[in-house]
Amino acid sequence: MKTLISIIGTTGIGKTKLAIEIAKHFDTEIISCDSRQFFREMKIGTATPSSEELAEVPHHFIGNLS
Repeated sequence: MKTLISIIGTTGIGKTKLAIEIAKHFDTEIISCDSRQFFREMKIGTATPSSEELAEVPHHFIGNLS
């Protein structure tokens, strides 16, 4: 059976850091469900992961649409 881990919470509390640690531990990828992070231009107020964080493990649905 496959497991889905969901991390929820307010902006800026460390969800991305935790998600990266979990993804590395389980050798898996991160799927973002944040509707604002999906848009390339909406970096202010969304705590979009940094380039360094995005490079640590594969991320999906961040900055995809313009």
